[in-house]
Amino acid sequence: MAKIKLTKNELKAQRDALKRFQRYLPTLQLKKQQLQMEIRNLDQDIKQKSEIENIERKNLKPWIKLFSESVDLEQYIEINSLDIIKGNIAGVNIPILKKIIFNDIIPNISLTPLWIDYGIDTLKQLITLRIERKILQKQYDLLMDELRTTTQRVNLFEKVKIPEAKENIRIIRIFMGDQQTAAVARSKIAKGKN
Repeated sequence: MAKIKLTKNELKAQRDALKRFQRYLPTLQLKKQQLQMEIRNLDQDIKQKSEIENIERKNLKPWIKLFSESVDLEQYIEINSLDIIKGNIAGVNIPILKKIIFNDIIPNISLTPLWIDYGIDTLKQLITLRIERKILQKQYDLLMDELRTTTQRVNLFEKVKIPEAKENIRIIRIFMGDQQTAAVARSKIAKGKN
């Protein structure tokens, strides 16, 4: 605990600080709750995307042997652009994926196998799911960092700053009360001597 001055000005400063801490604490607690709720939702979304991706991979099992043919699917799948905007959750800027635009490259029907259209569509779905999951993971990481900071601030206010300000106010009041009592006693002694 820092050394405090035992004056009326310091008492006022400590009272003002206590009011300020007590005014900001509910805001920080609300932010913490909102971040926790958003993190829970994001965690569920990430798990859901992973499950969908696993289901898509399982659906590919019958087609896996066809993918071993000498057909290069990469030439038919090209991302034109990722439309990512900035969003804000509880004061945290996060990336939000609006859409993924693929270039439409149509395979030559006479030179490619019949299954290639299904293969291209499936790979586009898998790529889309993976990108969505990575963006959700980035959001999750950013919100977790902010939650950690907010939790530290809430703990600082609840467990350090508010009790410290209350204790400082108590000490100053006791000192000032003692000073007032001593002044009254001195005045009585001085009055008695006259």
